[in-house]
Amino acid sequence: MDKRSLSERDICSMFITPALHGAGWDPMTQICEEVGFTKGRIIVRGKLVTRRQAKRADYILNYKPNIPQALIETKDTTRCVGDGIQQALGYPEILFIPVFSSNGDGFLFHDRTDAGAAAETPLALGTFPSPADLLK
Repeated sequence: MDKRSLSERDICSMFITPALHGAGWDPMTQICEEVGFTKGRIIVRGKLVTRRQAKRADYILNYKPNIPQALIETKDTTRCVGDGIQQALGYPEILFIPVFSSNGDGFLFHDRTDAGAAAETPLALGTFPSPADLLK
């Protein structure tokens, strides 16, 4: 199987979700896939009202139900591990949580919540932090 021919959803189901399970994330209560977390901005022009597209995350990891702890933006393997980080950088201002980017080869961790730590840290695929590790 050529990993470069896999779609983004294939990468999620074959590589990222198993890495999350291996790190101790509960698939029933802590892992939410393809999650919309805003309804989209309302634009009013005279009498015309439209709504922009909602913001969606590939994964939102919850510490407890409806208490988000981290977000993961994924890309397929034709892209670099950090290519999803630009898209995800707008999300911490909305959700106030750290973000990860992945292409199935590893993770790039970006944390704006801790000024003393390095802003971006590369992680191997099998070293995703557990829920308890992200609380520290």
